Amino acid sequence: MMKVLATARSFASYSKEPINKLKDNSIELQLNTKGDIYTEEELKELVKDLDGIIIGVDPLTKDVLKNAKNLSVISKYGVGLDNIDLAYCEDNGIEVKITAGANNDAVADYAFALILAVARRVCEIDAACRKGDWKKRISLDIKNKKLGILGLGAIGKQVALRSRGFDMELYGYDIFEDKEFNEKHNIKFTSVEKIFKECDFISIHLPLTEDTRYLINKDLLSTAKKELIIVNTARGGVINEDDLYQALKNGQIYGAGIDVFEEEPATNSPLLTLDNVIVGSHCSASSTGAIDKMSMMAVDNILETFRKQGKI
Repeated sequence: MMKVLATARSFASYSKEPINKLKDNSIELQLNTKGDIYTEEELKELVKDLDGIIIGVDPLTKDVLKNAKNLSVISKYGVGLDNIDLAYCEDNGIEVKITAGANNDAVADYAFALILAVARRVCEIDAACRKGDWKKRISLDIKNKKLGILGLGAIGKQVALRSRGFDMELYGYDIFEDKEFNEKHNIKFTSVEKIFKECDFISIHLPLTEDTRYLINKDLLSTAKKELIIVNTARGGVINEDDLYQALKNGQIYGAGIDVFEEEPATNSPLLTLDNVIVGSHCSASSTGAIDKMSMMAVDNILETFRKQGKI
C-alpha cells in the first residue's frame, strides 16, 4: 500500500472527503500528530517510506528529500514553494504541485481585516478595556486613503476589489502588468519606491525569491509616511524584520499587521513586544472554506500524479 503524509495541521479539518478519497484508492494516510511544524530532523525520518506528501510550511530541504527514496509527488497545501528544494525535485523526478486559487479569498479577507484592525487599534483597545481602561484612543481613517498592493496576482487583486467599499486610491506593483485589470479598477501601476513614498497602507502579496528577500528594509521604510501601515500575509523574508521593528518602535511608521515571519513559530521576534503590531500564526488561509478547497485540491494533485505514473 502506498503511503502519503499530510503535514499541514488543518488538512481535512472540516470534511473527511479528502481522507476518504485516499482510502478509496488504497492509499495509507498519515496525519500530523505533532500539532506543529515539523523540523528537518523529524522529516528525515518521516519521509523514508513515503510515496507522496501534502506539505504545509515544513522544510523539504535537500537533506530531507534525499531520505525519501520512494517519493514521486509533493502536493503543496497552498502556493508558496520557498520551503521546498525545487532543484532537487527536478533532478530526481519528483513532481511538485500547488493548490492554486484555493485560498485567494481567505487570505484577501484576512489582509483587509489586518488593515482595519491596525488602523483602528482594535486589538489594543480590546486589551485595554479588559484591564479596566476605558479611555478613548484615537486611530486612523481608511476611507479615501491610498492603498499600495505589492504583488497583483490572484490574492492581490482580491484585496484591490475589497478596497472599493472604502473608496481607496489604488497603487500596484508586480513583475507582470495586467493592464486590463489595472485600467478597469483604476490602479496606478508603479514602482515599489513610489508606493512607499505615497501610500498610507501597503499590503504585501509577493512570493519569496532571491529578488524579493528583504525587499522591504530600512532604506524603503525611511521614505514612508509617518502614518504608514504595512500588512504582510505573504512570506516573512520579504521584510527585514529588524528594520521593521526599529521603524515601528521609533514611530517612523504607524503600525503593522504581520501574519508571516522569517522563522516560524516566531516566539523570539521583537515584533511581539510592540503594541502597534498585530501578529498572526501564518493563519490567513485558515478559513473553513479555504481548508476544504486546499484539502481536496491537494489530494486530487496526489491522485492525478499517481494515475499518470500508473501507480493506481
